[in-house]
Amino acid sequence: MPRAVYVLALGIFTMVTSEFVVAGLMPQMAEGLDATVPEIGYLITAFALAMAFGGPLLTVAVLRLPQRRALMALFAVFLAGNVLAATATTYTAMLLARIVTGTASQAFFGVALSICAQLTRPEERGRATSVALSGLMLGTLLGMPLSTLIGEHLGWRAAFWAITALTVAAALCTPAGVPRLGRAESGGGFRQELAVFRRPRLWLALATSTCVIGATFSAFSYLNPVLTEVTGFAGGTVPALLIAYGAATVIGNHVVGRLADRYALNVLAAGLALNLFFLTGFALLAQLAVPAVVFMLGIGLVGVTMNPAMVTRVQRIANARPLVNSVHSSFITLGVGIGSSLGGAGVARFGLRAPLWLGAALAALGVLSLLPDLIARRRTPELPSPAPQLMPLSPRSAR
Repeated sequence: MPRAVYVLALGIFTMVTSEFVVAGLMPQMAEGLDATVPEIGYLITAFALAMAFGGPLLTVAVLRLPQRRALMALFAVFLAGNVLAATATTYTAMLLARIVTGTASQAFFGVALSICAQLTRPEERGRATSVALSGLMLGTLLGMPLSTLIGEHLGWRAAFWAITALTVAAALCTPAGVPRLGRAESGGGFRQELAVFRRPRLWLALATSTCVIGATFSAFSYLNPVLTEVTGFAGGTVPALLIAYGAATVIGNHVVGRLADRYALNVLAAGLALNLFFLTGFALLAQLAVPAVVFMLGIGLVGVTMNPAMVTRVQRIANARPLVNSVHSSFITLGVGIGSSLGGAGVARFGLRAPLWLGAALAALGVLSLLPDLIARRRTPELPSPAPQLMPLSPRSAR
């Protein structure tokens, strides 16, 4: 893999750590901002909705910039949002900070995945995507538990300051690691970018991605209270359990990345079916420590780890340009918003098992959304999409 793919993974790790930090610090933030736990859960929803709706708009705004410069501009916006989060004294200020960081994060994903596609051959895109998205898995494995530990010992504001420092470090690495590239829109203009969205298969693939992530995040957003209040683990045990969950996502991401280029549709079908099983088992046996941990780890193996297969599928149906990647990320994070918001509503009305049942329902919908493509594949084999026609590397960066 080109060095730039690993540098982009560091940027994604930073964004994901910021996205997930709220899930690990719900009780502390609720107390500090004079809010309830479900209200803090809505901060996850706000981040996701900002990604879903604000991210594509910000992506369009940076399409005319050289792509490395676009990354730096997005780092600047993201940094401002994290500083606001670290200094927020009211729930409203924190909500605004989550909107700013969510918007910048989603646009960053779109540009970063497009750069990965440009720097690798079409038959290696699934693997390159999995390497870049290892930042997402490591954000779950290391970022969230470490920020939770920092928050528990130094206060939740210290966790956001740590993410701010990490943002600066990732931004400084980008000019050295990512080559100079042309404008993202140089392949044909904004209208050509929009034309691919006329394809019904693309919308079906986007809906599948929403279901995959919605199913996972309906459970993940409330792992802390479920594990402490339903299963009965002590609060100090939760960071270790979250590290184990993150390790499962790293393993799953590696496996899916190896398989996505050849078996994207089969991987998605198997992953959704397994996630349905794990979520249902977790909902039924959450009160028992060993089954709860087993099912939690299962969700980690087959949940967000489907991202390389989802990205590969969408890029084959459409293309690998920033706007497609950005809109796809919007549907992915729309799933986060649906899972966390409906999960919060379910907690308020039915208790802490409700998000697990919601996740199972979304996984079942995801399986159904795959059926048309699974049937159509018998007639037309799935083929890799052509490499995106974007401005080549400058002579200096090519060396």
